Amino acid sequence: MNAQTLTIPITNLNSEKDVELINKLLSEIENLDEYTVNLDAKTINVSAKKLWKVSPKIYETLKQNNFKIDSVEKSYPVLNMTCASCASSSQANLNRQLGVVNAEVNYGNGMGKIEYIPTLVSPENLKNALVEVGYDLVIDESKNQDEEIEQLHEEKYKTLKNKVIWALIFGIPLFIIGMFFMDMPYGNYIMWALSTPILFIFGQQFFVGAWKQLKNKSANMDTLVVLSTSVAYIFSVFNTLFPEYWHSKGLHAHPYFEAAGLIIVFILIGKLIEERAKGNTSEAIKKLIGLQPNTVSVVKDGNQVEVKIEDVQIGDLIVAKPGDKIAVDGIIVSGESFIDESSLTGEPIPVEKGIDANVYSGTLNQNSPIQYKALKVGNDTLLAQIIQSVKNAQGSKAPVQQLVDKIAGVFVPIVIIIAILTFITWLVLGQENALTMALLSMITVLVIACPCALGLATPTAIMVGMGKGAEQGILIKNAESLELAKKIDTIILDKTGTITEGKPKVQELVWFDDSAKNILYTIENNSQHPLAKAITEHIGKQDILPELKIEDVSGKGLKANILNNVYYVGKTSWITELNIQINENVKQAIQDFSTKNYTTSFFGNDEKVLGLIGISDEIKTTSVEAIKAFHEKGIEVWMVTGDNEFSANAIAKQVGIDQVVANALPNDKMNIIKDLQQKGKVVAMIGDGINDSAALAQADVSIAMGNGSDIAIDVAEVTLIGGDLTKIDHAINLSTQTVKTIHQNLFWAFIYNVIGIPIAAGVLYPINGFLLDPMIAGAAMALSSVSVVTNSLLLKYKKI
Repeated sequence: MNAQTLTIPITNLNSEKDVELINKLLSEIENLDEYTVNLDAKTINVSAKKLWKVSPKIYETLKQNNFKIDSVEKSYPVLNMTCASCASSSQANLNRQLGVVNAEVNYGNGMGKIEYIPTLVSPENLKNALVEVGYDLVIDESKNQDEEIEQLHEEKYKTLKNKVIWALIFGIPLFIIGMFFMDMPYGNYIMWALSTPILFIFGQQFFVGAWKQLKNKSANMDTLVVLSTSVAYIFSVFNTLFPEYWHSKGLHAHPYFEAAGLIIVFILIGKLIEERAKGNTSEAIKKLIGLQPNTVSVVKDGNQVEVKIEDVQIGDLIVAKPGDKIAVDGIIVSGESFIDESSLTGEPIPVEKGIDANVYSGTLNQNSPIQYKALKVGNDTLLAQIIQSVKNAQGSKAPVQQLVDKIAGVFVPIVIIIAILTFITWLVLGQENALTMALLSMITVLVIACPCALGLATPTAIMVGMGKGAEQGILIKNAESLELAKKIDTIILDKTGTITEGKPKVQELVWFDDSAKNILYTIENNSQHPLAKAITEHIGKQDILPELKIEDVSGKGLKANILNNVYYVGKTSWITELNIQINENVKQAIQDFSTKNYTTSFFGNDEKVLGLIGISDEIKTTSVEAIKAFHEKGIEVWMVTGDNEFSANAIAKQVGIDQVVANALPNDKMNIIKDLQQKGKVVAMIGDGINDSAALAQADVSIAMGNGSDIAIDVAEVTLIGGDLTKIDHAINLSTQTVKTIHQNLFWAFIYNVIGIPIAAGVLYPINGFLLDPMIAGAAMALSSVSVVTNSLLLKYKKI
């Protein structure tokens, strides 16, 4: 076999040191023939005979050592899957394609989450690879993709429903004749005529699927169904045409047309119920998509024009009347109203918004008309990002699913071996009618052993759990976080914007010379400091003085020159350095502000302090309740903040936090998390700022406040829309309930097969003469999948 080559682009390949490290890492990978690292092109060239086997190890090694592969990650619907083995088969096929970094196919929602290198492989290549093995990939990324997929599912459901109806029309008389009138004249031929269309017309999909699997040297549930029904059908045809063969041996030639036909009927019914139930698990996505209107009123040349949502452009002026949904993300330019944001945040109380306030797609304008300017449209809106995140999350796999996938991958071959051993055992140990018993038992084993329940156990629970979270304003980006959240034993909170509102306000401004109000207003009005706006708002509108020069004195404050007079605004510690005299009134005011936990700034000139400014960031009303809930769960709570020790301890005391670390730099936060993890703690980090991003990346479960920075939200695995800390408690409860449901599903799916297969093989026959009928086995197999999906759907109704 000739060696294959691959060129992997690395975005952060920046130095000879990186080249040296990559060369060392690649040298340790087995079966890799050649490799070169090109620093100028930022690429790695590798060569191997079976590169599809070696490349996953290369990708994994690079990622573990923080090298970023220039790849994209997208989710596409995978079609024509009939069971969990299909998901394993299609996933394995995708991972064999050179340029695919990782692929996960989820049977529960029919989605394939694929990370690939676009310079090496295209979605068209991936689609063609799946079509060759009997599956398909929907790679159309148009705005109508969701509607098209929904239509495909509806058409599939209708087709399946029609097949079930016709299969029952033929199956009911087949059952009656087979059970009660088998000795009627030409009964065998009538059953033959009734069972044939059931198998080869209404059950054609199983035969087509099994043939495609056979061509690719694989097997799935279709293989089991086809083997069992074909054996029963052929055996029955032989018995009908050549009954004398069995009569010569003193045996009755009993046909099993009803078993072959009704197995297909029961499995089709089970598939219909399963398809319906699986559709219900994605209701959260449908609800979110339904939040966006189809058309909006846009102001053009002074007139209101109705346009389609996809035609809205950034900068368009949109009118929202009372009762209208906000179409895109924007900023109000005219009017005031209450906006119901419960669809995004889960909070039932409408928010009052006026000019310059942000509005978000999917929310509802309640009581007054407003006009807003479009800032984000299409896939860039908050609602669109939430929908995409939920889709990606529902397509991701929990760690427990990896074991299930491995079992599902080898399940069908093992069942076929068990069925053959069952046949041989009955043939050797059976006495009268040994061949008939052997065939029936083998057919029953093939029918009852289906990996569908195993395949549905985890993904259906994950889909429902994440959908429920999204409806409550808890956006979970992957299944691993959902599974891990219940294990959290330590929570680290940032202070500003997490425990507090993150909106500093001037609580008190004490004047010792209030004639200088317009001077302070002029200085702060021209300052870029984050607190400047809070100060000007507190003072109120004043006349702005001319001839202003401002100098920023690093770490101390502002020095301003107005009309040849010098003024200072800054930290109180700067007063001593400037040799400004302070009297007892000023000293007392500074002490009072300190007691009230204010951040204190002074305003003065060369001679005296003119005023003191007391600023504080209010604690969120839900912070105390949330921290109390964490303690009730036995979770240790830390506050790690860049703020000063006095302020940090005062806030911690008010909300009841266990451990406090003040004056912490971003790397300090990350190192604290590392230390706790080394002690065996499962750490959740909650933050909202860019300075929290390193700590969020290090944590076992990272949670960003939805009102925080984009970088923090991108890094975090969980986002709380609206920034309510009590939702973390809800997220932990949701994790506990979801994992419990997964374990219940897996227990029943395993127990079903552990008990069902031996009974089907006939272990009870020597004890009490019981031998499971193949028809009953078909019904039990269908019921197992339905029961798993139903149990997952019950999650919807549990309180978190």
